[in-house]
Parts: sequence; structure tokens; C-alpha cells
Amino acid sequence: MIDYPGLLRALAEARVEFTIVGGAAATAHGSSRLTQDLDVVYSRERANLQRLAAALAPHEPYPKGAPDGLPLVLDAETLGAGLDFPLTSKLGDVNLLGEILGGGGYADLVPHSMEIELFGVRCRCLGLAKLIEVKRGAGRPGDLEALAELEAIRDQSE
Repeated sequence: MIDYPGLLRALAEARVEFTIVGGAAATAHGSSRLTQDLDVVYSRERANLQRLAAALAPHEPYPKGAPDGLPLVLDAETLGAGLDFPLTSKLGDVNLLGEILGGGGYADLVPHSMEIELFGVRCRCLGLAKLIEVKRGAGRPGDLEALAELEAIRDQSE
């Protein structure tokens, strides 16, 4: 089970620069589809990588699906060396994404995101129009299934 309030609070209290994307963003826009992870695109600036690693450390992040005992040092160097970190933790699953297909990195997404409050936490969330665009661009079956509902939500709000 994922602890959305706990994960968001950990990131926000550490002043991590991130934007919620994926299923959690869709839910924030009114989608009825449920997701059991949190997908975030994070700033790859060194200071932000340090804050991100520090925010997650107390929650024992571990590579999702990896065998037990795999050594993981989740620090700024590790985060800077890769782009995609699917993790599990005591707070649930979080996917740390350096960039997303059709959307780019954090700086590219900021103009297409908005500040919202979720579970009492102020954070950035990808805007509906860009979310639809990136889900269409990703072309994965789950993303394509979500498009009709997201487009209906968009059409109702216009």
C-alpha cells in the first residue's frame, strides 16, 4: 500500500523540486483510475539530487523487483548517473524519472505544470493537456486506456 501523504510530505519538506506525472497526476485531475505508485520527474540539479536522496533515505528505498541484499547507495552521484529509478520504500513505490517521453525533464515540464495541494502538501503536478500529450506519446497500453477518460475530463472543463 502506498502512503501518498507520507511520500509527498517527505519530498516537500526536503524542498525537492519535482512534478507529479503518470497515474497520480491523472487522479489529481479527476481520473477514477487508481495507481499504487507515485511517478515524479525531478530536477537534476546537484543540490536537488542531494535533497531527493536525503528525503528518501529514512524510508529505506530499494530497487523495485530487485533481489534482496542488492547493495544500493541512493545518493546524488547515483541519481546523477541514471534517469529512471523505480523504487520501493517503507512509504510505498515511487518512480523517480529524470525525464519522460514526449515531455522532457523537470525544467521542460514546469511551464506545463501547476501547483496544487494534495493531502495538505503543496506540490507541482503536470497539467492535464500535457499529461494527455505525454500519455499519447508513450503509447503504452495502460496510457492509451486512460486517454479517453482524461480527454473527457478536459472537454468537461473547457
